[in-house]
Amino acid sequence: MTSASRWDHLGPAMSAVYQRFDELTEQGLDPGPSVDWRVYGTYAQMRLWLSPEGGHDYDERVLRVVRSVAGRDIDFTYREAHHLMERACSWVRQGHTRYEELFRIPLAAARRFDHQRRRDLLSWLTAGPGLKEARALLAGQVTELLTEPAENGPAGVVRTVIGDTDHFARMLAEEYGPRLAELLPLLRHWNTARSTRPSARWLRNAARMLTPDAIALVRELLTRLVAYRGGEWVVRHDEGEWQDRVFLREDTIVVVRGLLWTCQVIDERWVTSLVTDVAMTCGTGSNGMGSTCRCEPVTNAAVGVLARRGGLDVIVPLSRIQAKVRARSVQRNLSLALDAVAAENGLTREQLLDRTVPAFGLDADGVREEKVGDYRVRLCADGPALRYVNAAGKTVRSLPKELRAELSDLRSVLKELKLAQAAERFRLEQAIVHDRTWHWREVSEYFLDHPVTGPYARALVWRIAGGPADLPVRTAGGWELAGHRPAPDAVASLWHPVHASADEVAAWRDRLLESGVRQPFKQVFRELYPLTPAEERTGTFSNRFAGHVLRYGQARTLLGGRGWTGRSIGHWDPVNGGDQGEVVRDLAGWQARWAMHIVSGYGVEPMLCATEGITFHRDGRAASMADLPPLVLSEILREADLAVGVASVARDDQALNGHERYWRSHGFGELTETARTRREVLARLLPKLKIASRVELTDRFLLVRGDLRTYKIHLGSANVLMEPNDAYLCVVPASGSAAGSVFLPFEEDGGTLSVILSKAFLLAADTAITDPTITRQLG
Repeated sequence: MTSASRWDHLGPAMSAVYQRFDELTEQGLDPGPSVDWRVYGTYAQMRLWLSPEGGHDYDERVLRVVRSVAGRDIDFTYREAHHLMERACSWVRQGHTRYEELFRIPLAAARRFDHQRRRDLLSWLTAGPGLKEARALLAGQVTELLTEPAENGPAGVVRTVIGDTDHFARMLAEEYGPRLAELLPLLRHWNTARSTRPSARWLRNAARMLTPDAIALVRELLTRLVAYRGGEWVVRHDEGEWQDRVFLREDTIVVVRGLLWTCQVIDERWVTSLVTDVAMTCGTGSNGMGSTCRCEPVTNAAVGVLARRGGLDVIVPLSRIQAKVRARSVQRNLSLALDAVAAENGLTREQLLDRTVPAFGLDADGVREEKVGDYRVRLCADGPALRYVNAAGKTVRSLPKELRAELSDLRSVLKELKLAQAAERFRLEQAIVHDRTWHWREVSEYFLDHPVTGPYARALVWRIAGGPADLPVRTAGGWELAGHRPAPDAVASLWHPVHASADEVAAWRDRLLESGVRQPFKQVFRELYPLTPAEERTGTFSNRFAGHVLRYGQARTLLGGRGWTGRSIGHWDPVNGGDQGEVVRDLAGWQARWAMHIVSGYGVEPMLCATEGITFHRDGRAASMADLPPLVLSEILREADLAVGVASVARDDQALNGHERYWRSHGFGELTETARTRREVLARLLPKLKIASRVELTDRFLLVRGDLRTYKIHLGSANVLMEPNDAYLCVVPASGSAAGSVFLPFEEDGGTLSVILSKAFLLAADTAITDPTITRQLG
């Protein structure tokens, strides 16, 4: 290659300069005192490029120039140093093998900068792909460059090991520097946790370095991680800088993984609970890239620690994580862990979960009582809560201050009880969705008689195959349904309205309201979604929930919690193609794919997505909706309806970002199936309310007659219009309103029905409203 052709990609002026340098190099001459050494240094690095294939030897005259440049103190800019390092790494991946020569100038340039900039520059070498051999050869030089001087104190010692690439790493250095510096061999050992699981040797070495102070520090650092949510971080590339939301970077992930692995050799009561909390923190939320998992490597490490601890005690923690974390790799590892424990006990995974729900020492009435001083402390599943009884037998609000420290164990149990109750409520609802069956003796033992699961299971309707369906009733001889005592081996399942007639469903809904039975979730009042004529015509897809504008993060979280997976949606997601994406639901061998696309740019809050059609598949091929089991079709569409109902921007007029037409049409338009069920519940409830004379149901609205105006509350969005001109009224009722005393036949967790009732009570007494944000709108 001629000198001219070598530099023909450069502009004329720079090409001429580089050709002059080539002439000097070939003659073995120095460039002279007037040379711009930054330009000459860049030229020297460029002369090391051989070809895209690499692998050829260097001219010794070129190497002399490179060594001369590297030995000088040249004031390279950060951008120039960045380009030098980037090119060297790129050429290694092309096959160049003279690593020491390739990095001689970039490493010399890096020496000019502070340690934070050095870490940024050297990350090209220390974290880049295809550079393993180069890293090994240059490890000594890299270590020397990254080692902070002694005057930087303990924080510098910690930064030397773990870097400074996110807020958690910075916290470790700045807040825990002195303690970690005292445990430096252990910190360095954590920094070797670069595989997916620890070796026996790694664990032995960790156990050898553990002291009481080290164990206390492990617990404290993991507790901090549970509360940690990341934050904005300055990212540098080339000479550019920008803010990016960061959770944990790779260097910190390695150290945190080591922290978790260490828990495997710590035999303390707190380990299982704390490792589970770490998995829940790192396995949910967002990492700033649209993911539904803050950090999959750390979550998988926590799951691995729990799985290797083994035994029945880890079943509930693993099932809790499984119910909340949607990342596919984590779900796969959870399934493997649960299946392994189940196989050890000769059970299926579902049978294992049935049998391992902890009782927390509760008696048949759901109460556990302990003595604390002269007081009796009751842990009650109802609530759940701690209740206190003094020596005189009187219930009091709290214990004396000097006794409260003795409650730490019970408070920990209360926390675990709350989590177990939430998991059991979810598991029972999933049993309906998946149409699980049991023998009646299993239902009695593992559900109806259990102090944690029992209160929920006893409020649900069960059915016997070929027999009755009813709420279970305890008798002297055991549990009965509709006066019938099922045989122990009778096949039982949870009743689903899709299998019942309209008259039977209506009768059950009346009965629940009359009896005051409150179900843990919608069973009797569960919405049904039969196939429509339009869907019969389209065949393999449904447009029933297409065309909605949703808050992306809210919809993603809700769907993820119900088992929908899929790649993130957004223009940063090249796998799915630009701003397109889909969420996927697998149920009973069938698959639904719901397409969506982003309609507001990345960085806009809240980010909005628009829904498209839902397609159905079987064994990877498009499937006819007419072939889907009615329960499968109904449950998939119900979950889509719930996502629309919760996440739609039609619920208020905030952050519409140009979607006012959609807000108007959907926020006050035709009702979905969920909203129609809500209307049916209201039709049964309204006659019993103290505001019954002031309210009236129409096809889409609850009309409320106040003294100042008449209001129309939409039964889908809970938005409010005021007559006579349908002016929009923005109103957020305060918590604890009169609607809180209204009996609802299912737990709503502050859902739309509760919001509608709260607004109705507030507006029925509109002359009593004092909130100026509302009174200004009333005129």
